[in-house]
Amino acid sequence: MRSISLSHEQVFARPLPLFRALGASAPASDLVLLTIPDDGFAVDGGHVNWYLAGGKCADRFGRDNDCAVCAVRPALLLEAGEEKLLKHLRESGGVTTAEFGTYPTALLEQSQRDLAEKQFADGTLPDTGKRISVRGEALPVYRLGGKQLVRVEARSGGATGYVQLSDGTVVSEGDSVFLELRPVRWFYDAANRLLVSGAALLAGLEREEAAAYLERDFLRELTAEEKQELPADAPFRVEEHDELSLIRAFVEADIPVFIHGLSGDGKSDRVKEIDPQVLDIELVNETPETINGRAVYNEAKDEIIDIKPVWLVKLERLCEDGELHILFFDELTNATKQTQSVIFKIVLERFVNNRWPLPPNARVVAAGNDRSESSAAHDLAEPLFGRFAHIYIRTTVENWMPWAVRKGINPYVLEFLANNDLYLRTAYTGTEGHADPRRWEMVSRALDSSGNDFALLAPLVGRDTADAFIRFFRARQLSTLGQYSDEELARFNAARRYQLAQQCLYAAAARPREARELVSRLGPEYLAWFEYVLERKEKERRAIG
Repeated sequence: MRSISLSHEQVFARPLPLFRALGASAPASDLVLLTIPDDGFAVDGGHVNWYLAGGKCADRFGRDNDCAVCAVRPALLLEAGEEKLLKHLRESGGVTTAEFGTYPTALLEQSQRDLAEKQFADGTLPDTGKRISVRGEALPVYRLGGKQLVRVEARSGGATGYVQLSDGTVVSEGDSVFLELRPVRWFYDAANRLLVSGAALLAGLEREEAAAYLERDFLRELTAEEKQELPADAPFRVEEHDELSLIRAFVEADIPVFIHGLSGDGKSDRVKEIDPQVLDIELVNETPETINGRAVYNEAKDEIIDIKPVWLVKLERLCEDGELHILFFDELTNATKQTQSVIFKIVLERFVNNRWPLPPNARVVAAGNDRSESSAAHDLAEPLFGRFAHIYIRTTVENWMPWAVRKGINPYVLEFLANNDLYLRTAYTGTEGHADPRRWEMVSRALDSSGNDFALLAPLVGRDTADAFIRFFRARQLSTLGQYSDEELARFNAARRYQLAQQCLYAAAARPREARELVSRLGPEYLAWFEYVLERKEKERRAIG
């Protein structure tokens, strides 16, 4: 893999397919907005001038005009087999996107900025040892929880003296802000083994300096791993955890957990897998009074009596068995600030209304949707935010399939999503159904109860998704098996492995042993998926016959 500069021909004269579909305009990352010298013509509407090879450039409107000040839009040329390094491949409108590497592209979320600044000022913000080059200067990469950060100074605010970043935040010249290292989104041209960054990533370098940086340090910094091999006698360990095991570890350690994620990502399902008897309180329906309990005047005794809240009574009864049980505050970000302050007291002191203690074997877990998804969501106050271990979940086809097999999801749903992972989640429009992991579980129930009536899909996931679902199963399915070496299979991503496992389903009738052997080489989770879907389909055939 190596960095290249795109030519004028690739972008304008004989444009690559992605430029024909999307145009040559490049949005600017927050790092670019903070570091590009503002001559009044470099940025417009969040889009920026960017360098091309041979002294050429594309202007902020995607035209081939000469530009004095430019940013850098990286491109990478892959060697054979390196496509296996790409993550979360998606195709839409004939354009494929993928994630590869991390870079400081976006301003840290509002709820965490003050915490990062405080720890930086105190000297307690951990330095990972990594470095990222900004304007030719190697800046330290810090860690805040699960996030990696770079502190960047806005050195050029132009005539106004300030710059407006992608989320609307205004930063004055001379101010420093934290940017978060996030996965870089690339456009993937498989035919040419080419990655083109979806945005201009960096600025503040002359053309020759930028070329030297891309050739020398960019790839190393893009793919730098913080982890190092541990000494054989190390008295500690660093293990790989999935989201469920992380939640379980903090629950067992009696550390409150906050689960971040989009609606339908299965936040509550993960909690129920740890404690099937979880006490779930949906805070959007609660008030400070229902959480803290009511005060009632006893006329006979002329005194005020505090009545224990119903949920606490239920929790105490639940915890009588001595096992760990979870008190789950759902939709905490949608609760009012007053209700959040009540929850803070409970999390901080483990007392309700300063009177009743939580059972010692009760554990607190909370969850909430992102502000970008819910107009009713509030940022957590810093003291409340700081009381939780924060786990950010993202449901993908790869991590949803094992859960779906365990839960007995309808095999048609599994087959469709194995080959069409783009449809796991579709945009909410407010006018018709849309898809997300929770709604696919609803589709499964509708199909199971109706004998697989595909006409029931549209009200749940929308007409376009339903049409794609029906077209997929109307199409002729391949029933042939190819020959694959272990090296070839090792390069397959999760989506391609599920596609091959599904192809083996159709070949299983004629060649059951070969089909099963091929799927078993993909891995145990794919074999479990294959055997489950095959068994369900066989039961359906026997029932019909």
